[in-house]
Amino acid sequence: MSPAPSLDRISAIARSIGQGASHLKVSFEFFPPKSDEMEQTLWSSIRRLEPLNPSFVSVTYGAGGSTRERTHRTVKRMLDETGLKPAAHLTCVEASRAEVDEVIRAYWEAGVRHIVALRGDPPSGMDGQYVPRSDGYANATELTQAIKRIADFEVSVGVYPEKHPQSPSLAFDLDVLRQKVDAGATRGISQFFFEPETFLRFRDAVAAAGIRIELTPGIMPVTNFKGLKRMAAACEAAIPEWLSELFAGLDDEAETRKLLAAAVAMEQVLNLEREGVHNFHFYTLNRAELVYSICRVLGLKELGASA
Repeated sequence: MSPAPSLDRISAIARSIGQGASHLKVSFEFFPPKSDEMEQTLWSSIRRLEPLNPSFVSVTYGAGGSTRERTHRTVKRMLDETGLKPAAHLTCVEASRAEVDEVIRAYWEAGVRHIVALRGDPPSGMDGQYVPRSDGYANATELTQAIKRIADFEVSVGVYPEKHPQSPSLAFDLDVLRQKVDAGATRGISQFFFEPETFLRFRDAVAAAGIRIELTPGIMPVTNFKGLKRMAAACEAAIPEWLSELFAGLDDEAETRKLLAAAVAMEQVLNLEREGVHNFHFYTLNRAELVYSICRVLGLKELGASA
């Protein structure tokens, strides 16, 4: 069993970031609830993280557009009841152009000004075969074009530092990203990863290709390692051997896993911050406490809190 990092180590991480933490900006991702109990958990998490003043919070969209109504309700409630800036995920799977355009207009009328434009996964899941509808948008580039044509939204898109699992090459991914930027995208939010060099190599490749877009690393705090392996397999994100060894034998040690997850995530942020990265997107999985703790150690304070 690998020992958990000590509190001294966590304190050292915070001290290492030092004044740089004041420059860090964070955003959070949530997913729409499927039950009353899950809705209660979601809103408890939103209320917990809201005082940290995130740049924005994104709300996901299920495979095949399966959560379209729930996503819209969650985003609308955020606008009505919080001071958050929601970014609604939108996909073009299993929907006509007219249907997607209707959703875009509804978001603008509701007060949403930021959309995360994604091709989306087929209803069968990420490893299923994607077939565009003949009357639909074929990909995230066409979707971005439609969003910008309808209204002046801010548009974020997804990027894969380790290559999209259905892409033939990283060069192909860069060509696709260039097309998204030309269509109006201004931010790329990355799939999760665990080696800082993975993101930095991708950032360098984007810059070398002459593509100008803000790149925000996606940070996934790990508490359920078995669940992580399933997610990583679906998107072909590499899990380093050191991370597997770190969590080995801890299936029944929930508190130790949380401490490890916090230390790993903070090390990621620290290493990336040293390389000039200042914006971070946390995949919360609708659980607030771990992400809140990480952000506090990184130096983020609640609005109105004393310095």
